[in-house]
Amino acid sequence: MAQKKVNIISLGCSKNLVDAERLMGMLSAVGCEVCFEQPASQEWDCVVVNTCGFIGDAKEESVNEILEWAQAKKAGRVEKLFVMGCLSQRYREELPSEITEVDNWYGKTDWPALVTALTRMHPATAKYDRIITTPRHHAYLKIAEGCNRFCAFCAIPLITGRFTSRPVEEIVEEVKTLVGRGVREFNVIAQELTSYGIDIYGKRELSRLIDAIAAVEGVEWIRLHYAYPTDFPEDLIDAMARNPKVCRYLDIALQHVSDSVLANMRRHITAEQTRALLSKIRQRVPGIHIRTTLMVGFPGEGEAEFEELLDFVKEQRFERMGAFAYCEEEDTYAARHFPDEIPDNVKQRRLDRLMALQEEISMEIQSQKVGMTLKVIVDREENDYYVGRSEFDSPEVDPEVLIEKSEKLRRGDFCEVEIVEAMPFELIGRLVKTL
Repeated sequence: MAQKKVNIISLGCSKNLVDAERLMGMLSAVGCEVCFEQPASQEWDCVVVNTCGFIGDAKEESVNEILEWAQAKKAGRVEKLFVMGCLSQRYREELPSEITEVDNWYGKTDWPALVTALTRMHPATAKYDRIITTPRHHAYLKIAEGCNRFCAFCAIPLITGRFTSRPVEEIVEEVKTLVGRGVREFNVIAQELTSYGIDIYGKRELSRLIDAIAAVEGVEWIRLHYAYPTDFPEDLIDAMARNPKVCRYLDIALQHVSDSVLANMRRHITAEQTRALLSKIRQRVPGIHIRTTLMVGFPGEGEAEFEELLDFVKEQRFERMGAFAYCEEEDTYAARHFPDEIPDNVKQRRLDRLMALQEEISMEIQSQKVGMTLKVIVDREENDYYVGRSEFDSPEVDPEVLIEKSEKLRRGDFCEVEIVEAMPFELIGRLVKTL
């Protein structure tokens, strides 16, 4: 059988990206020539679109991507068009009749079936084998799938199913394999990190997992993404505090602070409990940078509740923050129980105000770093600078450090950089030494 040329397109979050990387590993193992996110102008034996179905904008982007490749197929540049991922998982009954150019539709984890349909071979690879698409010095490490939280606004549990952890031993084995391939920075991800272990060990075991990862020789940085504030495991704070390999960084989505809005969202936490948790984390992990996500326009958020959210952001001064406007998702608790009555223009006005406030806060926090010397990992080279990140900066979503060129640096190098200038979402620094 001739070698098949396959192009993988991955949309949405880093968790989706890991799924795409695992599919790529399986396809490569059976002899396919696998490419990642190449243009529709080329010719392909197969294109696989890995979709996102989280919110309206993401679903629209996924559908548009599928339609673009459907046109390429009509033009004769694509022989087979497969679709997988969250959108496909959620609308598997409806989509085939609407986009008939797609040859096969797959769910979120149907990778072996996809490989077999394309190649008539069954992939025999380890559970964690994959082709890394990020720069080789950093990788995403997915430790669990699914979610048991069932927040009112979120369709993710409807797509991914119940929370399922991977065993500690399997994850550590994957880490060792990736270290052997040059990975030094691990961004630990899941739909919801802090429930890790509860399904297979009967208790939350994220701190034990983090200690086990940190014990692997060659691991330099561990960064934690997508923690949940309710039932936050306190031993995780201790693990972060005692282990220098764990970045002083925590991504924890808070969504809101108004008690009434939090209750409507089914977050099972109060404003007082939220503040107490944030205070405890900051006290026990000095210098930590907290990234959070907030939502505006959820049903029941009046002007008073929104002003309370603004005051909360002013008070907490989050080092990193993203926000989005509520978008009703069918079949969720909110869609069934709360009419989406806040006009879109009001949601957008609130979102704009919130993000403008955060930009001011970010500029003040960034400016405080001028004169400091930070440990930085180099991601790439541009015309006038090397571009890297500190422990406080996750790939793609956080500020970067622009390092003035004075001597040759390589991707993946760690170095010390003195910060000489600050902008809201970038720092400029001077190389002190390589590490």
